[in-house]
Amino acid sequence: MKILYTFLCFVILIPSCFSQSKEKESVILEEGVSEQLAHFRKKQVSDVRYDMYFEIPYKKAEDINTRLNLNLTISDLSQPLYLDFKEKTSNIKSIKVNSKTVVIVHEKGHIIISPEALILGKNKVEISFIAGNLSLNRNDDFLYTLLVPDRASTLFPCFDQPDIKAVYTMALQVPKDWKVLAAAPITGVHEMVINGVDFMVWGFGQSDKMSTYLFSFVAGEFKSVKKETGKLEMTMLYRENNPEKIQVSTDTIFKLHQQSLDFLEEYTNYKFPFQKLDFASIPVFQYGGMEHVGAIQYRESTLFLDNSATDSEKLNRAKLIAHETSHMWFGDLVTMKWFDDVWMKEVFANFMADKIMNPIFPKVNHNLQFFTAHYPSAYAEDRSLGTHPIKQHLANLKDAGSLYGAIIYNKAPIMMRQLEASMGKDAFQKGIQKYANDNADWNNLVEILDYETPLDMKKWSEVWVNKSGRAIFTDKIEYDSKKRIKKFEIQQQAEDKSNNVWPQVFQIGLVYANDIKVLTVNINDKSLALKEAIGLEKPLAIVYNYNGFGYGVFPLDGNNLNYIADLKDEVARASSYSNLYENTLIGNVPADKAYDSFLKEVQEEENELVLRIASNSLNTIYWRFFTIIQQNKVQKQLEDILYERLQGNLSANIKKTLFGLFSSIAYSDSAKAKLYQIWNKEIVIPGLKLNEDDFTNMAMNLAIFKHPKADEILEKTRTTITNPDKQKRFEFLLPSLSQDESVRNAFMESLKDDKNREKESWVDVGLANIHHPLRQESAQKYIRFSLDLVDEIQRTGDIFFPKDWLDNTVGRYSSKFAFDEVQRFLKENPNFSPILKRKLFQAADLLYKAQNIKKETE
Repeated sequence: MKILYTFLCFVILIPSCFSQSKEKESVILEEGVSEQLAHFRKKQVSDVRYDMYFEIPYKKAEDINTRLNLNLTISDLSQPLYLDFKEKTSNIKSIKVNSKTVVIVHEKGHIIISPEALILGKNKVEISFIAGNLSLNRNDDFLYTLLVPDRASTLFPCFDQPDIKAVYTMALQVPKDWKVLAAAPITGVHEMVINGVDFMVWGFGQSDKMSTYLFSFVAGEFKSVKKETGKLEMTMLYRENNPEKIQVSTDTIFKLHQQSLDFLEEYTNYKFPFQKLDFASIPVFQYGGMEHVGAIQYRESTLFLDNSATDSEKLNRAKLIAHETSHMWFGDLVTMKWFDDVWMKEVFANFMADKIMNPIFPKVNHNLQFFTAHYPSAYAEDRSLGTHPIKQHLANLKDAGSLYGAIIYNKAPIMMRQLEASMGKDAFQKGIQKYANDNADWNNLVEILDYETPLDMKKWSEVWVNKSGRAIFTDKIEYDSKKRIKKFEIQQQAEDKSNNVWPQVFQIGLVYANDIKVLTVNINDKSLALKEAIGLEKPLAIVYNYNGFGYGVFPLDGNNLNYIADLKDEVARASSYSNLYENTLIGNVPADKAYDSFLKEVQEEENELVLRIASNSLNTIYWRFFTIIQQNKVQKQLEDILYERLQGNLSANIKKTLFGLFSSIAYSDSAKAKLYQIWNKEIVIPGLKLNEDDFTNMAMNLAIFKHPKADEILEKTRTTITNPDKQKRFEFLLPSLSQDESVRNAFMESLKDDKNREKESWVDVGLANIHHPLRQESAQKYIRFSLDLVDEIQRTGDIFFPKDWLDNTVGRYSSKFAFDEVQRFLKENPNFSPILKRKLFQAADLLYKAQNIKKETE
């Protein structure tokens, strides 16, 4: 009965038989979509259909005139009909309701249609308007929509909430040579001449039912390729012009989509739910990808790789494709009722993507890959003052963009893996297969999974899903006179000193001279007596979280770190180095001791993923926690060690990772000379595969490191970039690389204008150049400037941009000056948005921790 009840809640639409009621509470209109408005509209409207015609001109500065025919069924006329349109009122040209022209009423981002103009039952609303530009991402020769989470209403009038799904038909009038992509198949195309200018009109059939944030189209000067790798014929639009990347990547991109489809159909026991699966590769895309129904969008640099690509880059591409394809089931087919459950679609997309990788990359250690992909990022936010639960309350959809981050993308998959381990894989999969169409929330899934397991799902999810933070583990171990364990107790305490307890499973490795004894820990309370350890000999070292399953900070002997590099198990090494870094951040291990351990690993490690953890940690300690005196003391040694190891007989993957670390610290005269020779192709390091992007990055580093020929290096790089999109990007970045401080200052000042922030991924790199540690003395005056702009960044930018902006400004610093600037800003802005304050605390976590770590080293 529980399952039947759940399914009824899940898939049966609320009956459209509500009558008018004068006793109903009036909707209080506010900016954005409030929970109250969303709940009312879900009951008020049904059978929604949008028919749109977009007139896209040749020049991006010209308006896009649009016509909308909205058909819907209304079952409640106690309140007006509120359509969301977050644009200027002057953009609305005319409105007809049921064939009669009505007065335009537009308040607080909503078009208000009086009940007197409507009828119970079927209605038609016709609106002529100028499409909003905020989410059109217009370029000179292409554009693309990106409407998540609440940006559809910045483009066209709609019900911009996830639980009012609709179907769409559309026509796009575009410049003659442009190609187009949208959710539905193309039904027709014809040429049109307007004022002597040639256009093509592309008609699209009726789409599958979807939420507004999933509506999309792409149009522009793209190349197109079609392939049929299975039952579906897929189309890809792309702008990449590198012949090697196109040849090496195209077949693989299509194959990865098909492999993901095959896995998901089998795992979910549900056929691919939509008419088509096409995708577009976009050079300036803000995210890795976006799961638009039938028309996925990707960042081009992730999809198109050449023969220099490392295994990690290939795996990341495959995971991205698997992630977006998984969304077809998790997010597009089954959509959250309200955006407070946006984490659900992301956790399943990431979780399924990790599973899909197993058969595609059989030689990869997938436990290791899971650990390195999720744990460092999750910890980075969860340990900060800006931590938050996986599930967050959302009062208004206009704040939904703030919910995104590493907690939902990285901590949530860790939670889900713990849940699967606690339930058992078969029971977990059986529960997932009972997911149904339409809209769902976490409570619906909890009920389904609860039926499949004796585990108390509500109690289990209360801390993992509804509470923030992580556990700090400690132990009490006692030995008898024969040096055998007589007591082994593990305790956990929430990092925020609350009473939260995280039920979880992980392993402990007891290291002996010729063996490692692995014990399984299943802790469900604040403490656990590990009975299996009683009577065992005293180990040489204890490796907590041996299998990388546990989540938290684990005990570590800071005086006994040499054993880590000698661990044969790759996951155990990665987990131990991650744990060493986290212990360093909370003050349990001195920064210099941790650095020495990471340096030993960098000299010896032959697994790319483990090396990446060690090299990233070493890099952070070097730049963020060492004083200038400490940096000067170790820099030459570090350069020499890295350069010498690069000459060895190592895999291309290892060499690429080592070179990335070398090029980031090669600012001494001797190292700069070597880096210049590599950039200028005077030196070729055997086995090191470098592509055009690598040479571009070297050029930028050489400029920041003040190479004497910096201007010449940058100009030569600019003229030799073969991809026009990448050349535009580099030209945008040039002022941020200038040796002239006034030019760099002008670049920062230009970012006050939101038009100069449109290419967000470009801005991120430019900010990182300006605020590089070697330039912070001149750049620190822009810390307050950057903080003062954050409110506007939130208003005009896409979902990840506010955090990226903070990461690449204040988040680059570790100085007392920067810390004081942040404190002063918060003191002078007591009403600063709590959402943005959380993002600031996340970005400034290392800045805050540096204040204590640096004190200890001075």
